[in-house]
Amino acid sequence: MVFGIWELIILSFLFSPLLIGSIFLGWQKKIKVKHNDSGIQKHCFVGYSWTYFFFGFFVPIFRGEISIGVFHLIFSVVTFGVFQLIMPFLYNKQYSTRLLNNSWSLDDSEENNEIARNKIGIAVS
Repeated sequence: MVFGIWELIILSFLFSPLLIGSIFLGWQKKIKVKHNDSGIQKHCFVGYSWTYFFFGFFVPIFRGEISIGVFHLIFSVVTFGVFQLIMPFLYNKQYSTRLLNNSWSLDDSEENNEIARNKIGIAVS
């Protein structure tokens, strides 16, 4: 299967947010977090959300944020999909910030915790 020039231009345009996001924010990285009260462990994510790029509003739903997923669906419909192109740049930071503000703390290697602090913007005290 050989692509013509127009197909290549369209494909490069469609995947340009993925390339730009990966260059400026880095690939999505899993960071372990632990709930302070219960001790339950899960992952937060930092960097460009390529999963949001491909799956959109389903990502917050699968991560347990159903109301946020519904809002994202509504915003995507209202903005005719432009919201879907902007959110991969923002979603991982927002998700991680919500976790860390709700009694979760970073619980990974010091190197990964430092990466998360830098990408999320947590000041070290």
